[in-house]
Amino acid sequence: MTGTEFRNLSDIEKKEKLPNLRVLARSKPQDKEALVQWYKEFNSDVVAVTGDGANDALALTKADVGLSMGIQGTDVAKEASDIIIMDDNFASIVKTVMWGRSVYDNIRKFVQFQATVNVVALSISLIAAFWKDFANPLTAVQLLWVNLIMDTMAALALATEPPSIRLLQRNPYTKDASLISQLLWRFIFGNALTALLITLFKAEDWNIVGTSKRNSDNQNKELLTLVFNLFVWMQVFNELNARRVQNEWNVFSGIFENAYFVGIVTVTVALQILIIFVGGDFTSTVPLGWKGWIYSVGIGFGILVWSSV
Repeated sequence: MTGTEFRNLSDIEKKEKLPNLRVLARSKPQDKEALVQWYKEFNSDVVAVTGDGANDALALTKADVGLSMGIQGTDVAKEASDIIIMDDNFASIVKTVMWGRSVYDNIRKFVQFQATVNVVALSISLIAAFWKDFANPLTAVQLLWVNLIMDTMAALALATEPPSIRLLQRNPYTKDASLISQLLWRFIFGNALTALLITLFKAEDWNIVGTSKRNSDNQNKELLTLVFNLFVWMQVFNELNARRVQNEWNVFSGIFENAYFVGIVTVTVALQILIIFVGGDFTSTVPLGWKGWIYSVGIGFGILVWSSV
């Protein structure tokens, strides 16, 4: 389509032809600006424009993202753009978009995981503070370990997810999109509520694995150790859950592309096993039998399955 033909289009014709437009030839700067405005306002698209000359300045300014050429581009184009492509390579634009989406998604993954763990931990502490018959099943040292998992290690694991070509197969987020979408809120509160109810239930009764809170001090220690172990394993599987922010079914997709994630989860699991078996009085834990381990890991894995339903 030429610039003259574009200017003569009616609104109805624009709706029919512009979504499939590939080339706008012999066009004026005003034509480019009008085209960008139409895509933004009438088609609700997120628009990027590349240009290298003064005649591209209007379109670069109007676009959501303006990209100019660093080598061949004029000073006017560079001033009007948001991003300067230093090597003048169009392939760099694809990498830029892919990295931008990856960073944004990684932030959302970490926020989702943080919010889930915080809701559960704070709810348990509040219930223990206001309900006199309920003692907090997690000690200060155990909470410090959970906080280490939640902050430092989870940040490294989730924030280092590498960019993938799969990120380019979906539409971009709109400018008014919330960092935490309705889907993420559902994940956060759904997983948090499930984990909270399971933790509270086990803190009050251990009959499922063959003992009772009321029998002896040793069994009470076993109970609290099981609750702590269960809580940590639910967070380990929640960390896997947090890898999805678009309602993906397979949370393991591309997991081995991120060696940091695999390594950190492995270290977390190894340290948790070590804490249970040799932590002793310092971590307020006692060794668990095979039933306790199966129960903890099984319920943790159940959180993963529940989130996929």
